[in-house]
Amino acid sequence: MKSIARALLLSIAMLALPALAATEVRGVKFTDSIQLANQPLQLNGAGVRVKVIIDLYAAGLYVLKADTNAANVMNQTGAKVMKIVLLRDLTGEDFADATAKGFKANNSEADRTKFQTKLDEIKALMLDFGPVKKGTVIQIDFVPGEGTHVLLDGKRRGPEVTGDEFQQAVLRIWLGPKPVDAELKQSLLGGK
Repeated sequence: MKSIARALLLSIAMLALPALAATEVRGVKFTDSIQLANQPLQLNGAGVRVKVIIDLYAAGLYVLKADTNAANVMNQTGAKVMKIVLLRDLTGEDFADATAKGFKANNSEADRTKFQTKLDEIKALMLDFGPVKKGTVIQIDFVPGEGTHVLLDGKRRGPEVTGDEFQQAVLRIWLGPKPVDAELKQSLLGGK
């Protein structure tokens, strides 16, 4: 009887393993799925943001349906999450500057003008971070019809920034034609 019970428990444990599976990038584990806005999202890809030779952060992109095409990912309906885990100490100013540069490089002048107020809101949130230590988790939640939320170690920072089109403009920082890191873009799109 005990062997049957053990076999049953082992079978149940084996079935639970896929739910606990994770992708590891530079020691940072990204679960294969998360929940946002009552939607199950799956990890589209994960990689590292490198500047010159320095690893800045590990990032994972979660979407409703995995896809290797940047335009398809950005145009998907439903929630999306960009999860960033710092691999070194940075500052809110570092993030605000990088966000502004990435936004400018990947959006037209018309879009930059159209979204300047919203970009300023995001930059202000990031400046408010102050010093940010290695291991800190920055999560950007994109919820259609609701807005963009920024979380620092799981705590929501500032108000949401409304606008579905703005969400795509922000995602272009990583997935646009001139991403902040071309290898990271490929990794976020499920490449190696």
